Amino acid sequence: MFRGGYAGKILRIDLGQRKTADVDYPEELRKKYLGGRGVAAYFYYRELPAVLNPLNPENKIFFITGPLTGMPVLASTKMQLATRSPDTGHYLCSNSSGNFGPYLKFAGYDGIILEGRASSPVAVIIDDAGVHFQDAKHLWGKKTTEVDEYFKKAFAGKRIGVISIGPAAERGVRIACIQVDGRSFGRGGAGAAMAAKNVKALVSCGTRPLPAADLDALKGSIAQAAKDVRQSKRSHTTHGTPQYTEIINEFGCYPTRNFQTAVFDGINTISSVYMKEHYFVRNQACYRCPVGCAQVCAVKEGSFKGAESDPEYETIGAFGGQCGVSDFGAIIAANQICDEEGIDTMTTGTLIAFAMECVKRGLISGAEIEGLDLRFGNSEAMVEMVKRIARREGLGDILSSGFSQIRGKRPELEPYMMHVKGMAFAHYEPRGFHGMGLAFGTSSRGACHNVGGWTIRDELVVKKYDRFATKGKGRLVQTLQDNRAYVDSLGICTVVRGALGFGDSPSGKVLEYVTGYDFTPQLMNIGSRIYTLERLILNREGLTRKDDLLPERMKEPLPEGFAKGRDITPAMYDEMLEEYYQIRGWDRNGIPRQEMVFSLEIP
Repeated sequence: MFRGGYAGKILRIDLGQRKTADVDYPEELRKKYLGGRGVAAYFYYRELPAVLNPLNPENKIFFITGPLTGMPVLASTKMQLATRSPDTGHYLCSNSSGNFGPYLKFAGYDGIILEGRASSPVAVIIDDAGVHFQDAKHLWGKKTTEVDEYFKKAFAGKRIGVISIGPAAERGVRIACIQVDGRSFGRGGAGAAMAAKNVKALVSCGTRPLPAADLDALKGSIAQAAKDVRQSKRSHTTHGTPQYTEIINEFGCYPTRNFQTAVFDGINTISSVYMKEHYFVRNQACYRCPVGCAQVCAVKEGSFKGAESDPEYETIGAFGGQCGVSDFGAIIAANQICDEEGIDTMTTGTLIAFAMECVKRGLISGAEIEGLDLRFGNSEAMVEMVKRIARREGLGDILSSGFSQIRGKRPELEPYMMHVKGMAFAHYEPRGFHGMGLAFGTSSRGACHNVGGWTIRDELVVKKYDRFATKGKGRLVQTLQDNRAYVDSLGICTVVRGALGFGDSPSGKVLEYVTGYDFTPQLMNIGSRIYTLERLILNREGLTRKDDLLPERMKEPLPEGFAKGRDITPAMYDEMLEEYYQIRGWDRNGIPRQEMVFSLEIP
């Protein structure tokens, strides 16, 4: 059936035995789940039990590419991960850019299943000749940037992709991420799961690109799409995702000081315009990307001189507005530490903001912060706390375990934890965009704007929905979630999906030109199948309606700004949630009905 896009096999790596095997990757599975996130969820559902310690060897990590990963298609850089999350304790899906996915496919594999635990630190090399285990004791303790540099020198002259963990993961930090060629599988603590397996790095360096079913037609289609993307995403090239900072603040929806308000008075010195004028160095693009949205910035003077990183909107929000910090240099420095140590910027910033509020309220003692002036707006203290989290020092040790662990140890702090299902909020104020509240609540991995659905486009940009309304938000969120689920399974970046025809109403022939099979009419149904499968996984792990609810703070009216006085009452949220469940074909407890499961042919 398929004449391109897939290598046709998945690599299973038994770390304990240092053995590998090729896993069957049937065409029927690809037809139902595409690849990427869908196939990763399928293997997770089949191979992991309902009860499992994420840091035990029995946990597995599934890395799966999509049919477009590595193909001559715009931004065909993505691959997906699924594992039991050390941060939240339940199902985690995550995606990353970088070169690893493409070069893994060029080595003949559509994915990797990591299982067991190596007896000592190891790196796994996958090339045209096969799979090689390399001792990595000398790399244990090294920063992710140092690991990247080591393998670039070791494979000088070759194109490679590198997945690595930093020292924070090795120390058991539960919010540790996995770095991929400078990008990351960011949220959920997958880095801690990888460290628990004694895997320091994975390296891919295949050299045999896969065929496309109709290469000539594909080239013609992509040429036009590239032209469209360069025009339509010009603002992404100029300002990257930080472009949203000013406008979200203007609309009174910029989370500030741990969601106590939604207007940040220091916005002028953390805006995308200010960033561009004072810190910008260069654009950086991912594999086959014509946009280059990453904005590499450097600090040229002051306390954080020499720091360099590429902060995204979410990172700026976490270390900026959330922590009350208006020093962009501090944000760049905090971002750099997170990248090198290997921890998630979004969760780290939100945890620090939470701690700042708890200190202010007298709920965290002076002894716990060991003399650190941990207050909103203190940039030096914010950066120092990032280091303490990465090193598990003092209060940093408590924060490094994430909200799920903290609420078990310190239940009195629960009212100030901004999370759903244990995952820290992304940086949009739900009281100002009610659809985001439902998206956070029903996201498969926790309070996430990607997996849950980025309602901002429809509630603000095109104004298809009244952002303060509740009616219709169930349909909006369901549509966005299904769209994202299938896009995450393709192997491309979401920035270019529109130009390739992968929107809410899929169109175009790109996928058919690559694979030889016309997926397009089925794509939204595939997205619904993936999302429902993920819900079945969560149900099996004990998560139901009670876990879809928002923090108590959402009941408090916003104190200022354009959205002043807005809140999300239980009645308002129930209205949105009921509509959502009904559209999904789930019962009132958030469990998919058998007739819906049957109609979607799951699993």
